[in-house]
Amino acid sequence: MMTNLFSTFDPSTSMNYSMNWTSTFLGIILIPYPFWMLPNRTNILFNKISQKLHNEFKLLLNNNMNKGMTLMTISLFMFILTNNFMGLLPYIFTSSSHLVFSLTLALPLWGSMMMFGWMNNMNYMFAHLVPNGTPNLLMPFMVIIETISNIIRPGSLAVRLTANMIAGHLLMSLLGNKSLDINSLTLLFIMIVQIMLMMFEAAVAIIQAYVFSVLTTLYTSEVMN
Repeated sequence: MMTNLFSTFDPSTSMNYSMNWTSTFLGIILIPYPFWMLPNRTNILFNKISQKLHNEFKLLLNNNMNKGMTLMTISLFMFILTNNFMGLLPYIFTSSSHLVFSLTLALPLWGSMMMFGWMNNMNYMFAHLVPNGTPNLLMPFMVIIETISNIIRPGSLAVRLTANMIAGHLLMSLLGNKSLDINSLTLLFIMIVQIMLMMFEAAVAIIQAYVFSVLTTLYTSEVMN
């Protein structure tokens, strides 16, 4: 029996070891199998998505940057998208609804970009703290604001992904608990609403993976200009 509303997102299944976090790596295990027979529709769809994302991310990056950065962001998009969709399946733990998952992705990316920028282009990093056209009186305040903005970027990336993934699951949990002792007409209405929520959650899973990858690419382009 569920003790509270947020126990749905409890990652623990036993006192000694949690098997729920293994759902994070199920996609990595299952993805290679469609590529055993080439060409196939899965491979064609994957190539089209990768090419489309490469063209999108290439516009955000500088021309002097190689394709390695777009490959990393495409891989990041696919990894987050797989975990978001895995959470929509029954009895599978939604790892992307926890800050442990999202902060693990956001903090190393942000930290590596900051280290690269300050070690290789320190003058540009200092200049980036003061936007062009800022009055002299506001320059000290803009330095503080830009510094705080840079520091909270990994937190904003992580919280954005976690909050959007957990919101729909909470609504579906609330509707599922309310459908235990109601009449058939109300149950039919709740089922229709849940189907619509499931479609909405599928769209959110795609959008949040794309937003996380795009923002990571934008932050990288600012540092590596």
